[in-house]
Amino acid sequence: MTARPMAALFVFLLPLAAPAADEIQTSIRTFTKVFETVEANYADRVNSEKAIYDGAIPGMLRTLDPHSSFFDARELQRFRENQKGQYFGVGMLVGWRGGNVTVMYPFNGSPAKNAGLRPADRIFRVNGKNVERATVEEVVDQLKGPRGTPVKVGIKREGVEDLISFDLVRDMVDRPSVPTALWLKPGTAYIRIESFNENTSKEFETELKRLGEDKMEGLILDLRDNPGGVLQEAVAVSERFLDRGQAVVAQRGRISSERAYTARRGNQGRRYPIVVLVSRGSASAAEIVSGALQDHDRAWIFGENTFGKGLVQAPYPLSNECSLLLTIARFYTPSGRLIQRDYSKGSFFDYYYRQNTATRNNRDQKMTDSGRVVYGGGGIAPDERYEALKPNRFQGTLSGRGAFFYFSARYFGPRDAKLPESWDIDEATLAEFRKFLHESATAYLEGEFSQNIEWVKRQLKLEMYTTAFGKERSDETAAASDPEVLKAAESLPKARALLDKSRRMVAQRKGQNFR
Repeated sequence: MTARPMAALFVFLLPLAAPAADEIQTSIRTFTKVFETVEANYADRVNSEKAIYDGAIPGMLRTLDPHSSFFDARELQRFRENQKGQYFGVGMLVGWRGGNVTVMYPFNGSPAKNAGLRPADRIFRVNGKNVERATVEEVVDQLKGPRGTPVKVGIKREGVEDLISFDLVRDMVDRPSVPTALWLKPGTAYIRIESFNENTSKEFETELKRLGEDKMEGLILDLRDNPGGVLQEAVAVSERFLDRGQAVVAQRGRISSERAYTARRGNQGRRYPIVVLVSRGSASAAEIVSGALQDHDRAWIFGENTFGKGLVQAPYPLSNECSLLLTIARFYTPSGRLIQRDYSKGSFFDYYYRQNTATRNNRDQKMTDSGRVVYGGGGIAPDERYEALKPNRFQGTLSGRGAFFYFSARYFGPRDAKLPESWDIDEATLAEFRKFLHESATAYLEGEFSQNIEWVKRQLKLEMYTTAFGKERSDETAAASDPEVLKAAESLPKARALLDKSRRMVAQRKGQNFR
């Protein structure tokens, strides 16, 4: 996972009870004495700020749970930007590649994209300062700044000898949380929600209208690797498919009263089948959506067990522009099952990076609206499991070496980064790619290339589309040819049968006729 999944709420700090306050004061006095002793007697001069903010506070939070966090000013700013889905800068994703900070891709419509920056451009200078050996964070901090301010970026590009300079003007950069929405085939729509920020439900509604929801006979909702985000946005997306008054999620904590969230608006009579794609990286708000739709038999859940992050964090602002993000409650699905996975055994590293999250608490057994058995204590288990094929040796070698990324950079080189609208991988491009692999000393057997030819074509096309047309077009192409997405579309009849069965049973319990 690239970021810790979390949901955000805003609450007020409550006063401590007297006995707890006495215990805390005793502990604080002990800590103060220890710190004073260290500061007075340690062999080297003690950096008190580092000892407190990097040591004592994070150490204390690690004794609580994996998700309570302390943010310094920079981390807090980044957290706020992620929640808002926008920031001021030049608009490109950068990363560390080949010993330099490198452009992974510019965002469509951004100053960087409009100026002509490309994937694989290596950033050597920012405003005249040499950043050839700077860290990613250092370069990002220099690229961001107030709206309307200039920034000069110098890059090295494959096939171009001299440094290329770009004069950019910082602007507001929007990072959509719903980046991909398309028709897989007539009647079957696909929408991906990448995260849940403050604009997600509006973006989602916009895409439904753009596609034409009245024409939908089925929807593939992709929440794979969605790390979560703002709780209220997860509720807003969920209620879009539920009946008015149906439960979405509840939170319960020690000092906060139980709060239940229900569908206030409802689905306005729309009842097309839904398949929700989930993965091990689907967490927090993504689990709230998938759990609510599963408990009400509104969607067929397809993929892997989700992460199992069901702890509620609330921000408590501190001095010096720092903030404490503290766990105050737990999330429960409409049937009453706990989303949170057990973290009491093993290390936090195992908790975050263990590949298999297929756990459950057999004592936390609940039922969906139609009477299906579901379990808590281990995220959301899919109704239908899908395990993607693991990369073979050849695929792992090429992906690990960034072969497609760097080939695309060489292919376009000093030329315009353009392709014909209907362009596809041809024999000439494949021959050029083979030559590139040979020159870069990438070892493989001839039979391996032939056996993986369709995979090679797909990866080449997606990477070259990113440069020529933009990441959004590449993602659309990827979704339309994704084996898991296509397999999920085949499960729409199961989602329809599940929805119909649930409606019949609910109607029977209410003594109504079902039509």
